[in-house]
Amino acid sequence: MRNTTRFTLSAIALGMATFSVAESNDFTQHSAHQHGLVEWHIAQDGEELLVEITAPGSDMVGFEYAPQNEEQKAAIEQALKSLAKADTLIELNASANCELVEQSVTQTLDESDDHSDHDDHDAHDKHDDHSEHHQKDAESHGEFSAQYTFHCSNPTELQSVTSRWFDTFGQTEKISVQAITDKGVSAGELTPTSRTIRF
Repeated sequence: MRNTTRFTLSAIALGMATFSVAESNDFTQHSAHQHGLVEWHIAQDGEELLVEITAPGSDMVGFEYAPQNEEQKAAIEQALKSLAKADTLIELNASANCELVEQSVTQTLDESDDHSDHDDHDAHDKHDDHSEHHQKDAESHGEFSAQYTFHCSNPTELQSVTSRWFDTFGQTEKISVQAITDKGVSAGELTPTSRTIRF
């Protein structure tokens, strides 16, 4: 499974680079962090389908910096729990008969300021200069990432992905989707009123 995941991630990178060159007039790679924009990368390798999601903290919890209080820590935990429920976020057309077989959910909001998981001395050193600490926060926006691997027993029937994301994360304005499937390379945008991309 891990080899397949590495393959599909490489396929995403290669395919999207090719797509960006071929369609440079219609599609611009998002080099800068954007509020309200979530990115979905989808790659198919036969019966395996990988969906990789990257979302700014603002879409998920309303902030993009290290949690400052228990309420913000709880918001991060709740967002991670929501991301761990792939079936409430992603709907593949039923005829492809896809089943979730592996997932990974992470976030980077508290990487630079986690007293429990990092060396206490280092954490306190960072707090010695608050202005530098907050400047780093401003420069490095925290985000959430998720990877879902599906096994589809009828891969030739894979036709569409429908997003339920907006029902859970209402602050998201749109989702940028880039996909490589056995049918080719495609890209599009999902919004609260247009939630399905077809292959």
